[in-house]
Amino acid sequence: MSAPAFRMPAEWEPHAATWLAWPHEPTDWPGKFEPIPHLYCEIVRILSRGEDVRILIPRNLRPEARKLLQRSGAWNERVSFVDAPTDRSWTRDYCPMFLKGPAGESAAVKWRFNGWAKYPNWQGDDRAGELAAKAAGMRPALPVWNGRRVVLEGGAIDVNGQGLLLTTEECLLSRVQQRNPGLDREQYEALFEGWLGVKKTIWLNRGIVGDDTHGHVDDLARFVSPNTVVIASESDPADPNYEPLRENLERLKRARGLSGKALRVVPLPMPRSVTYGRQRLPASYANFYVTNLNVLVPIFHDPADRVAVNTLQGLFPDRQVVGIYSLDLVLGLGTLHCMTMQEPS
Repeated sequence: MSAPAFRMPAEWEPHAATWLAWPHEPTDWPGKFEPIPHLYCEIVRILSRGEDVRILIPRNLRPEARKLLQRSGAWNERVSFVDAPTDRSWTRDYCPMFLKGPAGESAAVKWRFNGWAKYPNWQGDDRAGELAAKAAGMRPALPVWNGRRVVLEGGAIDVNGQGLLLTTEECLLSRVQQRNPGLDREQYEALFEGWLGVKKTIWLNRGIVGDDTHGHVDDLARFVSPNTVVIASESDPADPNYEPLRENLERLKRARGLSGKALRVVPLPMPRSVTYGRQRLPASYANFYVTNLNVLVPIFHDPADRVAVNTLQGLFPDRQVVGIYSLDLVLGLGTLHCMTMQEPS
C-alpha cells in the first residue's frame, strides 16, 4: 500500500467493531481472576449496543465463554468469536492498527509485539494480531526497520486522526526497556509518518508509576478532539506521580498543533494510590475507551471518580460516559483501553 496516503483514525471516529481477547490467564490476576470473565461480559454487553464485538479466543474456551455471555445477556448477533490462541487479553498492544485511505478503503498495520520486552510468552499474542487483521479481511503490512520488524504497542501512542500523535520518551527511547535498539526519535517519527499518516509527534517524558510497560501514553494523556488533550494530573506533592505529571503538563502546554496554535489541555485527576500487597497498580482515568455510543471510564471507588466522569462527559457531549468498576481489572496492570482495539467503519 502507499502508506502515506493512509491514516490512523481517531478513536472517536465511527467504529465497525471493537476487538477483545477472552481472559484466561489466571496469573495475570493473582487471586482475583474469578470476576474478570464476568466483567468482560458486562463490557461486551455495553459495546454491542453500538458496534460489533469480535473476540479472539482459543477454540477450547468457546463453550464456557458463550455460556457466560448468554447468562449475562451479552450474547447477540453483534458478538462473534475469532479462533486465535492468545497469551494475554491486552488487545490494544498486539492487535493491528486499522487505517483508512483517502477513498475510504481500509488497511491494517501489524507491528511486532514482544510481550513489552518483559514476558517470555508473547508469540501467541503476536500471531493473534495477524489473525485479527486477516479475519477483518485485510492482509496486514509489517513495518520493518534496518532488516528487523519494528516493535510498537497500541498503548504507546494516541492519535487525533488529523496528523498529531502523542507518545512518551520513557516508552520508546528508554535504555531501560528497549523495544527497538538503535531506533532514535527522528526514525520513530519517520515510521509514524510513513505507516500511520502522522505529520507531527508530541513527545511527553515519563508515564505513571506502576505501569509495567514503561510509560504507555494511554495511562497518561489522550486526545479527545482534534485540538484537545486530557492529561492525568496529581494534586498531592508527596505522590511519586506528582513531578512527572507536572512536567508532562508543561510540555503539553508548550506543544503546538499543525496550525501552530496551542492545544487545549484539560487536567484529569488521578485516583488515590491503588495497591495490591506492596505493588502500586497503574490506576488511571486516562485509560478510557471511546465507543460509537459511550465513553467507558475505569473507576476505583474513589472520590475523584465523579470528577473524572463529569470532566469526560463535558468533553464528549454526544456520548454517554459510563464508569466501569476496575479495581479487580487493574490488578492485571491494565484496564479498559488496554483490553480494546477499535476497527474503523
